[in-house]
Formats: sequence, structure tokens, C-alpha cells
Amino acid sequence: MAHPSVVDEPARDAPAPAAARAPSVFRRLVRHLRTPRRPVLIVELGILAAVYAVYSLIRNSVPDDQARAMANSVRIWTTEQDVQIDFELWLNHTVHAVEWLTVTVNYFYVFLHFVVTGAVLIWLFVRHPGRYRAARTVLAFTTGLALFGYYLYPLAPPRLLPSGLFYDTVAIHDTVGALTSGDLQDLSNQYAAMPSMHAGWSMWCGIALIMFAKHNWVRVLGVLYPLATVLVITATGNHYVLDAVGGWLTLAAGFGLQRLLHGRSLRDFKQHVPAVP
Repeated sequence: MAHPSVVDEPARDAPAPAAARAPSVFRRLVRHLRTPRRPVLIVELGILAAVYAVYSLIRNSVPDDQARAMANSVRIWTTEQDVQIDFELWLNHTVHAVEWLTVTVNYFYVFLHFVVTGAVLIWLFVRHPGRYRAARTVLAFTTGLALFGYYLYPLAPPRLLPSGLFYDTVAIHDTVGALTSGDLQDLSNQYAAMPSMHAGWSMWCGIALIMFAKHNWVRVLGVLYPLATVLVITATGNHYVLDAVGGWLTLAAGFGLQRLLHGRSLRDFKQHVPAVP
């Protein structure tokens, strides 16, 4: 009796073609990214340090295009006057007239940008580990997107306008630790004002507190802090109001990219997650 030929049988154990394996690999990668996991401290510190180091390196390596930066500054200032939101000059002169208030807003500008953002990150890491990674991703995307603004739209802050209308309050009072004036200004790109990450980061902090804080007084701080930040960055002559708007729009894009990556909004993450290897 003739036996059927095995030559014509398809090889059952043959590996799938690369084109067929690719979607499976992609799905596994997406599933891995979207699976909530407890954040690991050393990993998170490394991610935050790397993101900020790369951000600072690229931000400060943007070529100084003073002519464009000044022209854009005049254009922004004129636009704000046309739509009557140009309160920066009045606020800058009003604050400058009161020395203790000037010193207060100067140190708010220099330090709280990092202190409050760091505190909110720590609070999320400790109290809301299930939400931390998604919230951190929003902040990372927002910070990265800001670099496009610095490259594409160099902008001199109001304090650098050649007219001398604005007081550079941080420089006048020799504020310790400032990278925008004095001996340390060469370490920072002075024309990277649009979008304002002071505004973007502070709004990120406020949204996180409003979304997840249990106590009403903490939620109130979440409302007040980004508003106070806008007043501070304009009072010190470091930003226009539209820079703050640019920071908020960049943050909105960061939230959108986070949702695209994780497949859900930040609010939909649970406070706690089990350990996942």
C-alpha cells in the first residue's frame, strides 16, 4: 500500500514569517506599556534625571538668535496690547515698588518651580503609585514638546526688551540660584521663553492635586499654585501671559500623548496596583 508523501505536507513547526510576528510583538509591547505597575524608585530617579538632563542639554544648545527673539518679543507684546491682556508691565512695576514683595516673588520664581513639582512627584509615588507612572509620563511629554517651541520660536522675555520698560527683578536683587540673570545666565538659554514650563509644570501640579487629593484645602492649593505662578513669572519680567498659554497648550498635548500611549486618561488609573513582574 502506498504511503502518502510527506514531502508535500506543510511544515507544522516552521517559524511564522517576520511580517506575521511583527503585529504580535507590537501587541505585546503595547500590553506591557499599558499594564499598571508599581514604580521602582531607582528606575524613576534615573528616568527623571535622564529626561531633565536631555531637556537642559537640548534647550541650552539652541542657537542664540537674538534678532528673531527680539522681533518675536515685540510681536507678542503688541499682540497682547491689541487684545488687552498686557498686564505684565503694570504688575512688574507694582511689585518692584515693594522690596519685600519683589524678593518673595523672585525666590518663588527660582525655587518653587522645582520644589513643588518634586513634592507632587514624591506624593504621587508614595500615595498614588498606580497613577504615578502615567502622571510622570505627562510631565515628560510636556517637557519634551517644549523643546520644539524653543527651536522654532525663540523669544526674548520682557526683561530683555531693548526699550528697558521692564525691571529684571531677579537680577536687581541678586537672587541666589537664578539662571536667568547674573553670573549663571550663561548656563541657560535666555531666549527659551515660549512655551513657559513654569506655567506648564505648575498647571500639571495643580491638576494632579485637584484630581487626586482627598482634602479640599489641598485642592484649593492646586487651583492657587498655577495662578500664582503666572503672576510670578510675569511680575519678574521673565514671561508674557501668552508664554503661559503656550505652556498650558503644551501640557494639554502631553496629556493627549499619555492617553495615546496608555490607552486611558490619567483619571482612569487606580490609586494602587499589585506588584507585576
